[in-house]
Amino acid sequence: MSGSEIVVILLLALIVLGPEKLPEAIRKFGRVYSEIRKVSNGFQSEFKSAFDEPMKELRETAQLTRDAVLKPLKDEPETKKPPAATEAVSPPEIEGDDS
Repeated sequence: MSGSEIVVILLLALIVLGPEKLPEAIRKFGRVYSEIRKVSNGFQSEFKSAFDEPMKELRETAQLTRDAVLKPLKDEPETKKPPAATEAVSPPEIEGDDS
């Protein structure tokens, strides 16, 4: 909310409630707003902690899987080397072709 919106809301509240009840209404609103923020922060904290442990286990499992797949590939010696792109590869000879 911008400053002008807050001013409009306060003016409307002043008109509706009157100058005698406005300070108490603002205090009540502040308390309610504070409680709502506490509940919201508590909910966010609980939500985060509830998903923190499963996500940690998921990351560990993914890392173990990655290590299990990639480590043998790194340790495997190169047995067959594919021909380089610049090397000429001769076509296979066809039997019975006497040309």
